[in-house]
Amino acid sequence: MRIEVKGRNVPVSDELLEQVERRFRKVGRQVSELAELEVELREERNPAIARPMVAEATLHLKGVTLRACDASHDLRHAIHLCEEELTRQVKRHRDKRRGRRAARDAAQSAREGIQPPV
Repeated sequence: MRIEVKGRNVPVSDELLEQVERRFRKVGRQVSELAELEVELREERNPAIARPMVAEATLHLKGVTLRACDASHDLRHAIHLCEEELTRQVKRHRDKRRGRRAARDAAQSAREGIQPPV
């Protein structure tokens, strides 16, 4: 999985880059090598906003795009929340694909008169 980190109103240091790579490593193991992850880190400079640090992740997979956006007082915490949300979405997407594949295989087996595996 390729990871691209952008910063808006926030300098992207090597430490932040390493934090993002370490956090999203789990997601990378669950998706294809061709997947692209774009992480945007930004600071909202409006004093009326209670949680100004925002992490937004966009994961481009074959046929689907998953997005997660979270805000916090600390940028590291926002990255953590964003990673958890994206992990849930990837897991749900994989389970859906497996369910569809199992249903398709069962339907094909039924048409051919073969007993489905238990």
